[in-house]
Amino acid sequence: MAAAGFRFYGELNDFLSPDSRGKQAKRHFDVIGPVKDLIESFGVPHTEVDLILINGEPAGFSHSVRDGDRVSVYPVFKSLDISSVSQVRPPAPLALRFVLDVHLGRLAAYLRMAGFDTLYQNHASDSELVAVVVREQRVLLTRDRYLLMRSDVDRGYWIRSTDPKQQLMEVVRRFDLVRCMQPFARCMKCNGTLERVSRDSVWDRLPARVREKDKFRLCSGCGAVYWEGTHHARMKEILEWVKANTCAAQVGGSA
Repeated sequence: MAAAGFRFYGELNDFLSPDSRGKQAKRHFDVIGPVKDLIESFGVPHTEVDLILINGEPAGFSHSVRDGDRVSVYPVFKSLDISSVSQVRPPAPLALRFVLDVHLGRLAAYLRMAGFDTLYQNHASDSELVAVVVREQRVLLTRDRYLLMRSDVDRGYWIRSTDPKQQLMEVVRRFDLVRCMQPFARCMKCNGTLERVSRDSVWDRLPARVREKDKFRLCSGCGAVYWEGTHHARMKEILEWVKANTCAAQVGGSA
């Protein structure tokens, strides 16, 4: 039986059992096959991988692993541009857009709150999510690592945290989005874009308690009307917290 040595680096160790992290692991196999399959046999989705070295040389997911090979697997590089050597990174989309699984409803609302194009349906099946990824070239965010192992999914991220605020910060950090945030540009209900409108144009739809306000936004999709109230202030605090903590982490990481 053939065997190859695998070493996973950085946050890819999140997918390994505690006693396997930071160590070389040996994988035995009977049939020579693509490195992608062997990487995912460790529970690491291919969407989390940015660089593979086999015996020190860059390799793609389809590269065959042979007896005695040494395989090094790296996560996304946040401060280095490795596009010239990586053979697994897909071409960057013109605009980063997301689709979320059924477990991430609050995160979907938060991403929309931050201004990101985010699709979410609380009854979408795995097959429907994958179809959207392929058809619209969206990034799949999920708590299900095995969904990211589907061959048709070329862009995705496994959400580690179960707390929605932490999840939002994870996504902003992972995709370097802090400078791309456009707060309150999208409807938190339907993902439609929000447009500024006059008070008179939505007067009949306003509760009496907010008719003295002078700033309103109207969703181009579902027609929901938004204004600045206590809920708006709480959401603004969340976004400022994410920005502050993301920037602090980036400064600390570059030191």
